[in-house]
Amino acid sequence: NGSKLEEGRFRLDIRKKFFTIRMMKHWNRLPKEVVEAPSLEYFKARLDVALSNLI
Repeated sequence: NGSKLEEGRFRLDIRKKFFTIRMMKHWNRLPKEVVEAPSLEYFKARLDVALSNLI
């Protein structure tokens, strides 16, 4: 996708357990159509389609 998030370096291991850090790899794996959805409604619909394709 065109909106990749980058993980910084951390001195403390506890920082690696933050929700935002754990979700980065999942966000970066989402298809471009999902990430660039024009609204929350479209995002949810496109996310459902993307996740159903994984099963």
